[in-house]
Amino acid sequence: MEKIKKARSKDKEIVRVVEEMKKAGVKVLRGDEWQIEGNLVLKEGKLYVLKDEILRTEIIQLHHNTLVAGCGGK
Repeated sequence: MEKIKKARSKDKEIVRVVEEMKKAGVKVLRGDEWQIEGNLVLKEGKLYVLKDEILRTEIIQLHHNTLVAGCGGK
């Protein structure tokens, strides 16, 4: 989660959206397309992760290689 929060400042789209939301004083923007929950940004109800292939791969591996996911790391 910390990596996602730190990486957010590198994504021009998310910086623009967050600034727009701060200026308007809202936690929801453009219908339900963008939302802020705590320090996290959601797009269409899902955690927004910038287009950083290394970070996205790390997140997929963390959630894919678990017994709960049914893969067991294989």
